[in-house]
Amino acid sequence: MRAVLPVVLAAQFVVPMSISGTAIALPVIAADLGSDPTPLQWVVNGFNVSFALFTLVWGAVSDRIGHRASFRIGVVLTAAASLVSALAPSLLLLDAARVVAGIGAAAVLVGSTSILSLHFHGTERATAFALFGTINGLGLALGPTISGLLVALVEWRGVFAAQALVLACAAVGTLALPPLRTESRTDRLLDFALLRNRRFLALCLVPVAGAIGFVTLLTYLPAALSAVASLTPGRSGLFMLAMTIPVLLAPLTVARLSRVFDAVTPTRVVLASLGCLVLGNIGMLALQPGVHLAVVVLPMILVGLGFGLPIGLVDGEALAAVPPHSSGTAAGVLNLFRIGSEAVTVAAYAWLLAFFVRGQVPNEADADAAAAGQPGFADAYAHAFSEVIGLVVVAVAVTAAAVIALSRTARSDVSSANAFSATGDPR
Repeated sequence: MRAVLPVVLAAQFVVPMSISGTAIALPVIAADLGSDPTPLQWVVNGFNVSFALFTLVWGAVSDRIGHRASFRIGVVLTAAASLVSALAPSLLLLDAARVVAGIGAAAVLVGSTSILSLHFHGTERATAFALFGTINGLGLALGPTISGLLVALVEWRGVFAAQALVLACAAVGTLALPPLRTESRTDRLLDFALLRNRRFLALCLVPVAGAIGFVTLLTYLPAALSAVASLTPGRSGLFMLAMTIPVLLAPLTVARLSRVFDAVTPTRVVLASLGCLVLGNIGMLALQPGVHLAVVVLPMILVGLGFGLPIGLVDGEALAAVPPHSSGTAAGVLNLFRIGSEAVTVAAYAWLLAFFVRGQVPNEADADAAAAGQPGFADAYAHAFSEVIGLVVVAVAVTAAAVIALSRTARSDVSSANAFSATGDPR
């Protein structure tokens, strides 16, 4: 029983770290295995794409074979693929190993949320998902830093070797996981009724708002700080703490406050997070040449809170909104929304920024340098940055409106159903 949280959290920590931390090793990998841009980028993309696609597959499979079994398979598969990645003699083999690692990581993520949802109840459940959210935020925020240190100490192979070591320990720990008993359904692979559950859909859209308003900035704000304020990578990394520290502190803070104050409800936390994302991104428009960086500290904190407040809580609430026998499928759908939206929005952000920069810088070579965040094009980059952030604000606001609308109709449906069950009168 006591092994559940340590094992689940240890395995889960590797997943967000793989998403955010692998890219920092690409220059060293290129020097060792070759710099062909397509296979080199697939070291990152191979993991992300297979991870996003297989969350839904593993969600359905785990409802059939058991969540403990799918989690165990995922941990072993990801550990083995990480070991192959560390030993890979070519880019082709490294790409293949990262695809397999993404497939395994999808099983780890889906299994983690299902196990926590079915094993814990009440206050313990809220605390477990708060810790789950903290671990996810920690891995996502510190992935580049940890991977950078590993590259500096033992070169790029150390990044994947460290992941394999953590997962190997978690694999041994899975032997101590208790069995989970749920009502099983084997008549169909996917429970499409989940897609008609409006509360579940509303909760699935919350991480989409986080992907639009936070993950894009987490990825590209360091380049903006370089281009607009001429910060070095080291100083940019330190400055980014204003946005990442709230992500680490928010989940457990929300769990503690919800135990003390009845007013701290999941719905209010979600609404607060969406408001923080909108206001924080509006504040980021102040990032302009000649403007002191202190003016964007508060907006960065708000953006971090917008992403961090519902982490873990959304997973717990989404799985609570569906029948226990569909928890695996629900976890797969939720994480498909989360990971898929992150991949799409980060790519869209980069494309839009480059598009707007080209409108300001006619020379193609200079435009590419400006879009990459190289100093010397502060005004052009700042203009493009403002254009993109304006679109981000609109997209987050629209997503927030959809979350609110779905939540209200879901409450209306529940009220109507309760009234009918109490009176037997459908009117």
